[in-house]
Amino acid sequence: MRIGVIGTGRIGTIHANTLSRHREVGSLILTDADPGRAAELALRLGETAAPGVDEIFRWGVDAVVITTATSAHAELIGRAARSGLPVFCEKPIALDLPGTLQAISEVESAGTILQMGFQRRFDTGYAGAREAVRAGRLGRLHTVRALTSDQAPPPAAYLPLSGGLYRDTLIHDFDVLRWVTGREVSEVYAAGSDAGGAMFREAGDVDTAAVVLTLDDGTLATATATRLNGAGYDVRMELAGERDTIVVGLDDRTPIASTEPTGPPAADKPWPGFLERFGPAYEAELVAFVEVVTGERANPCDGREALQALRVAEACELSRRERRPVRLAELPGGHEAARI
Repeated sequence: MRIGVIGTGRIGTIHANTLSRHREVGSLILTDADPGRAAELALRLGETAAPGVDEIFRWGVDAVVITTATSAHAELIGRAARSGLPVFCEKPIALDLPGTLQAISEVESAGTILQMGFQRRFDTGYAGAREAVRAGRLGRLHTVRALTSDQAPPPAAYLPLSGGLYRDTLIHDFDVLRWVTGREVSEVYAAGSDAGGAMFREAGDVDTAAVVLTLDDGTLATATATRLNGAGYDVRMELAGERDTIVVGLDDRTPIASTEPTGPPAADKPWPGFLERFGPAYEAELVAFVEVVTGERANPCDGREALQALRVAEACELSRRERRPVRLAELPGGHEAARI
């Protein structure tokens, strides 16, 4: 199998390394907006660099992995679909619902594969939580608490391109909330703060956000995120039911400290970022993509799944802006949601 990798930044490099080692992948063609970066990675991996995206399609590949800037995702997904190629794409498909729906339509019209990169679905902790909930171990689930806290903000230039904290960061929490619980979000109420620095206000973004979500069975969930968690990178999910309570992401590297005399000590080596925290999950999702392409397994996260997570993020932006609860039924695309 020959795979084209479009984008060789941080995530693209990780995915290229994983694919280059895979027994089913014979070769890679790498390209990037910075040709020198793609050439350097290709040399290091013993693969081929292409001068641009056109060559990826012209030279011939069996599948495409898209890890470019978000603004290019939808067009590249459509181009791959028209070429009859399976695609793995980092989230999101697009930063708006019309662009997302158009790209999904192209994939479905072509009958091709689109697997989205929501890596938390491949994390052992989240998978264990899903199994516990689905097996009824917690009894009736009544409360879910999710959080994503970055140790340091991204570069200021990235913020206007990111889509904002709800679409860029909390979208992972929204996706995995649906995946773990098997429920849809019916309503959100969101708030945000831009008090952390001028660059957030200048980008029209917030540095900290909180959301109350009501699921379609009445379960209540909260999701919080911040770009400014100096203690370290912190991603957790607590699930409380009538029988038991469990937590994802609590280990000896979780950047929290107890004030109780008998509480656990602070982490010696807190997680510095998402690449370290989710390294095995990033590898597992690309292994899964190869298996999807070869017909060994079903698609674990298609475009419709990504659409539903984006709809929640869009509802949060609307709620923050208008300072009111927003029902997901107000947004397009909901009638096509599939039970997961």
